[in-house]
Amino acid sequence: MSVNHVQPEQYFLPPTPHVPNSRLPVLVYRNVLEDTSPRNIVNTIEPNGWIKGGQWKTYKVPHFHTHCHECYGIIRGGSTYLLGVGPNDPKVDEEGSPYGMKLTVQKGDVFVLPNIDIDDGKGILEATGHRFDMNYGFKPPEETSALAKQSESVAIPLLDPLYGLDGPLPRLWREAARSRARL
Repeated sequence: MSVNHVQPEQYFLPPTPHVPNSRLPVLVYRNVLEDTSPRNIVNTIEPNGWIKGGQWKTYKVPHFHTHCHECYGIIRGGSTYLLGVGPNDPKVDEEGSPYGMKLTVQKGDVFVLPNIDIDDGKGILEATGHRFDMNYGFKPPEETSALAKQSESVAIPLLDPLYGLDGPLPRLWREAARSRARL
């Protein structure tokens, strides 16, 4: 396994009118991949139960999944993602704070999106823990609430995509689920 041992950054994204987002944080592992070849990434994540879902230069359609978590490995260059906000959402919330966050990643970074965090589709190599559905952030707020409830049944993975059983993802997500349980 060709990975550096790093502690992931954590980012919590609040819900928007059209994207329920997750109570679990987005995890970002900076400069974790020593070997950024697609083969190495697949050989690292698949033994940990994460399946290669695709490999792209750019996928320009904002979307989210309610049935699976996603892991993106950056194999070359860099990219900036707008996470946690849909195309029909206002730019700011009622207090004037911007919805979503811009995440800049570089070659060798990996980030993991819990189910429902929307991304603007610039992933280079994607792996999913389960089969996925596609949602584009266009549904009315009432249906968005139903998607949030549906997504809560998705299990927290037992294995970190990079470090397996000893990795931080399961612990961090369990702690977040306990402390940020939806009311």
